[in-house]
Amino acid sequence: MSTSTSGVSSEASITPVVVRLKLSLLRNGLRQSAGRRAAYITSVVVVLLFAALQLLGLIALRGNAHAASVTVLLIAVMALGWAVMPLFFPSGDETLDPTRLVMLPLRPHPLVRALLVASLVGIGPLFTLCLLVGSVISVAHGTAAYVTGVVAVPLALLVCVALARAVAAANIRLLSSRKGRDLAVLSGLVVAIGAQLVNFGAQRFGSAGGLSRLDPAADVLRWVPPGSAIGAVDSMSRGSYGVGVAQLALSVAALVGLLALWSRHLTLLMTSPDGSTLQAGESAARERVPTGGLRRLLPSGRTGTVMERSLRYVWRDPKTKAAWVTSLAIGLIVPVFNALQGTGSIYFACFAAGMLGIQMYNQFGQDTSAFWMVAMAIASPHDAYVELRGRALALLVITLPYATLVTVLTTAMLDDWSKLPEVLGLSFALLGAMLATGAWSSARFPYSIPQEGYKNVAPGQAGLAWIAIFGGMVSAALLTAPVIALTIWLNVTADGDRWSWLLLPLGAGYGALITAFGLRMAAPRTARRLPEILAAVSKG
Repeated sequence: MSTSTSGVSSEASITPVVVRLKLSLLRNGLRQSAGRRAAYITSVVVVLLFAALQLLGLIALRGNAHAASVTVLLIAVMALGWAVMPLFFPSGDETLDPTRLVMLPLRPHPLVRALLVASLVGIGPLFTLCLLVGSVISVAHGTAAYVTGVVAVPLALLVCVALARAVAAANIRLLSSRKGRDLAVLSGLVVAIGAQLVNFGAQRFGSAGGLSRLDPAADVLRWVPPGSAIGAVDSMSRGSYGVGVAQLALSVAALVGLLALWSRHLTLLMTSPDGSTLQAGESAARERVPTGGLRRLLPSGRTGTVMERSLRYVWRDPKTKAAWVTSLAIGLIVPVFNALQGTGSIYFACFAAGMLGIQMYNQFGQDTSAFWMVAMAIASPHDAYVELRGRALALLVITLPYATLVTVLTTAMLDDWSKLPEVLGLSFALLGAMLATGAWSSARFPYSIPQEGYKNVAPGQAGLAWIAIFGGMVSAALLTAPVIALTIWLNVTADGDRWSWLLLPLGAGYGALITAFGLRMAAPRTARRLPEILAAVSKG
């Protein structure tokens, strides 16, 4: 009797312990530096501001005949984001990797309950809660609808969180598995293409038809959890109580099913060996690629060595490869799809250079704890400069021909060959600016990319990652402003077409100069901050 009571008490205590653990990890991560705290606070403020605007917009939609269609589709898209975003992008829920708990004597059911409650702590759940509350307010009319909404809001939130955790648990070892690398890359490509298809669908929706075009899709999704929870509120508002109860029951069934699926994957994860580690030697032997051909094409000395290492990361590291494939896909899809729809501009071709330029950010994070070997070889700003230069050149090996190819293809589809030189020059200038800011950001805002699990950023560093990337992108846009201004001036000048070809050499030269300047500026900071960089990138 006492043993049973002790066991129940132990299980009941897991939830507050896991919640306190998450809060402690987040608090300790923020204590590491003032810059990290500032980055996290800024990201929280931005997200909360956006959530408040979304909430006000949904409330303003109240009384619109198509409010239910908008809200149901919004919640469905949000649920899709909960399912896929943790696998490929830094997420707000970054401290709940169940593989860290495999050595503890925990039962699956209390662990699921504890992790579910802990998952509700964070920016993402708060943002989702704001959208759900706004959706209920926009469609609820009458006492029955409001009572249903009180149940629907937490139910839909739990469905989203359980969906994300179930998907994450099922794929926790995917990105760190050699066998799962191709599937991870394919998944990233599917997500990238799917997001762009949604974007282009929204453009077509906005061009004609109004909100009524949403009704057919919403009629289906109001029966798909968690959209069915919002559909239940709308049904109660219209007096269809039986339909509302059925839709609410669907969300309850989905939550139960997701929790059961999550529990099953947790059990397998915590009791089964990692198949990706079996016969590692044989797998490595099969994947070994001859080095002679690649090495002969690269410069001699340390620069060539750094380039070869970076290119091998692109080919062999699952997360690096997934990021590159996603960027390559989006960089091609945006200009080409817009051109196919007849609404595109040739300047969309610059998107290719921009997407690949992002890969320059957090250069040292992809090394993880192995960065200590690189750090040992950096004894001066000159060594740091050579290291950064080699990494930038490796990126250019892929980016320059790719950006050129996308620009030529877009030009051919739009049949606007007179703009080709200026768009190429603008792309090269943008790429140079992103290489420059990426090198500086890598030294100033390094963060770890965990090799195990589904996260792309270590606990406590998500805000730092977002600030580093988006801050760098804004800086790159400002650095490209002179070339952009010259392009605009030539396009509005009467005889500007005669001189637009000069933008190609000017843009390429400006990009090369700004890259060299950025590398020179980042090298001393990199040499000085080696211990801090090593600590940051080794965190995961």
